[in-house]
Amino acid sequence: MPTTAPYGSWKSPITTELIVAGSIGLGQVALDGEDVYWVEMRPSEGGRMVVVKRSPDGVIFDMTPEPFSARTRVHEYGGGSFLVHQGVVYFSNYSDQRMYRQGHGANPEPITPEKDLRYADGCFDAARNRIICVREDHTSEGEPVNAIVAVDALGQAEQQVLFQGPDFCSTPRISPDGTTLAWLTWNHPNMPWDGTELLVAKFDDQGLLGEAQAVGGGKAESIFQPEWSPGGVLHFVSDRSGWWNIWRLENGETRPLTSRNAEFGKPQWVFGSGTYSFVSDDLIACSYVETGSWKIAMLGIQSRNLFQVSTPFSEMGRGDIKASQGEEGDGKIVFLAGAPTLPMTLVSMDLASGKWEELRKSHSLEIDASFISAAQPIEFPTEDGKTAHAFFYPPNNGDYQAPYGEKPPLLVKSHGGPTGSASNALDLGIQFWTSRGIGVLDVNYGGSTGYGREYRERLNGAWGIVDVHDCCNAARHLVSQGEADEQRLAIDGGSAGGYTTLAALTFKEVFKAGASHYGVSDLEALAKETHKFESRYLDNLVGPYPERQDLYHERSPINHTDRLSCPLILFQGLEDQIVPPNQAEMMFDAVRAKGIPTAYIPFEGEQHGFRRAENIKRALEAELYFYSRIFGFELADPVEPVDIANLPD
Repeated sequence: MPTTAPYGSWKSPITTELIVAGSIGLGQVALDGEDVYWVEMRPSEGGRMVVVKRSPDGVIFDMTPEPFSARTRVHEYGGGSFLVHQGVVYFSNYSDQRMYRQGHGANPEPITPEKDLRYADGCFDAARNRIICVREDHTSEGEPVNAIVAVDALGQAEQQVLFQGPDFCSTPRISPDGTTLAWLTWNHPNMPWDGTELLVAKFDDQGLLGEAQAVGGGKAESIFQPEWSPGGVLHFVSDRSGWWNIWRLENGETRPLTSRNAEFGKPQWVFGSGTYSFVSDDLIACSYVETGSWKIAMLGIQSRNLFQVSTPFSEMGRGDIKASQGEEGDGKIVFLAGAPTLPMTLVSMDLASGKWEELRKSHSLEIDASFISAAQPIEFPTEDGKTAHAFFYPPNNGDYQAPYGEKPPLLVKSHGGPTGSASNALDLGIQFWTSRGIGVLDVNYGGSTGYGREYRERLNGAWGIVDVHDCCNAARHLVSQGEADEQRLAIDGGSAGGYTTLAALTFKEVFKAGASHYGVSDLEALAKETHKFESRYLDNLVGPYPERQDLYHERSPINHTDRLSCPLILFQGLEDQIVPPNQAEMMFDAVRAKGIPTAYIPFEGEQHGFRRAENIKRALEAELYFYSRIFGFELADPVEPVDIANLPD
């Protein structure tokens, strides 16, 4: 018989110790012959990023020795930090941002100079024994310079700049015969999901590029992941139809291979992500999101037929999928996926038999299903008469029930980006709340990806309005359904989600408490201080700066703390180059001066997002402690107290 206890006070086996001890982050995937490689982010090792290899006999071992960490800082968000060619790993090391070569059984050796240069998103040019990649040059004053460069695989020759000029470039991919390169470029104020241009150029006898030719894209068309088929035909993903679909360049003309109201692409926040891969010259393995759920399919290039592959997974994380090339229907695909009751997992599937195998889980903890709350997709009306989306996780703990008539507290989550999306894969960070009797609502507000370009562009010119309205309306929707206590609504978010949190607490009166994790409080300061990749992002989200300085002032919570009247806790990494610490510090000082209960927890050694086990643990527990004091419920387990200013006795 379940014990009756108030929501929030339930004892849960999903502790922070359990979460940080048993969890890893799974990233970039690569195939090299029969070997599978991927990146693991390990909180227990201070957030170190490790390239891991699995051989055909099932043996898994670390390729990246301590103290190396395979993490690049190009665009600050990184991604595409390693590549493999014939068993040799090339990776960007976090501490010095140099590229290293790691041969069979050997220690890593640097192949780039000790200069303020960063490298990412490489491909191997076998004919010339070099790596073609994105380089970000920080050696001069002003904005760093982005370029496509060639790095000698042994580090014995000078680097060659193959292309530069536009503000940004990504995804250099060499044709199978080694004669041609394709890549993407874009310029301020566009982000890659706004508009990119697809360029191709041929190599000359010296290995330099000839004149580049634009074959697709523009200011209002986002192209993603150019790839060459085994026969040398260029493919790419474009949203020219309003949805990211797969296209093919044939005889100088682009033709669609898919035409669905679905997304076969993702926003390029990080390098090295891909949603399709060639099994053969006429067969593509791909992943796409439709009505909020990811699917895996095989696409016949000549027939244009798309056959869905049956799996238990509904979330593809970054959408990554890699295929080994073979005869029609042979080979395997490797991908990252999860589901409401399955954590993000690296999966290998044999195409001939359809059998799949789990290679690595983001956590291997065995948790009784009675403590798991599965994501429930919901839709709700918006301010502008449209429909928005979210995943709802009701409180669930097989050992407890709430007193009759009590409604649970609700934590609304606002994802980052803001051009990101909420995942429905099993996340112990969410189960931490639901198993204690606190509902969670993860909102895909207007501006989120996965619902087409029109939905994504709902946020253009309206950041701090549409996202805030959608989060508020999502919470009101659950209150109207009897699923949440109107007097115990909280909101949290990180980065851009932290801004939405602060804006909702400042400009609306729906939420009674909130937590900002490295969030933006001053839009004008962000526009002036942030890194190159996002330095003009707000031109589209808010308005051109400084021409519309009035909007930046109007929508910045720091300028309107007189309107904020509910408790707030802030978390911040002190080495954050994307949202500097002064954003949180200014907000904390202002709220504290108003006499509102508030707390600030800074973390030494953390950047944008928390990677160290002890800080992940502290942030979760501190936020829970804060809500327990504000909403008045007792915690089942002792938690290190938080120093809350202005908290009444």
